[in-house]
Amino acid sequence: MSKGIVAKRYAVALFQLAKEKNSVDQIESELLVVKEVFTSNKELAEVLNHPKIKNETKKSLIKEAFTGLSEAVVNTLFLLVDRHRSDVVSGMVEHFVEKANESRGTEDAIVYSVRHLSETELSSISASFAKKIGKHSLRLQNIVDPSLIGGVKLRIGNRIYDGSVSGKLERIERQLVANRL
Repeated sequence: MSKGIVAKRYAVALFQLAKEKNSVDQIESELLVVKEVFTSNKELAEVLNHPKIKNETKKSLIKEAFTGLSEAVVNTLFLLVDRHRSDVVSGMVEHFVEKANESRGTEDAIVYSVRHLSETELSSISASFAKKIGKHSLRLQNIVDPSLIGGVKLRIGNRIYDGSVSGKLERIERQLVANRL
């Protein structure tokens, strides 16, 4: 079975548990921390995937590394260790976030701008673009990109809405080149 399917199954199960306990937001934030730890610490992944290290040692390492996290998250990590599936943690977190966003009617998006945008500007962008994609709101992450010259560029999933000056200049350049031929 592919890693993506396995990750999705664990994410759905954990999401159902979180929904029953009304702790979707808490578990989502904890899972994002877990994902950050797993992606930034390659040695942890190597230890958890090593066949000669006993599962009890791996579980104690997880318990020590993730003290303070909810029981559901820690037990899910234990289950992944027991089933030799600790390599699907990042994928599981991504699927969980997708399910949580779907249940809230939100979508994650990235706004590129020349300067940091105010909360008012971000909420305005969120409101106008959420309607376009059929969601209630967008959770925006603002990234400063001086190469845009002006305006903003918005990335929602695999869609890009480019209202930047540099994007407009590139489109004009392509049009001029196409008309020249």
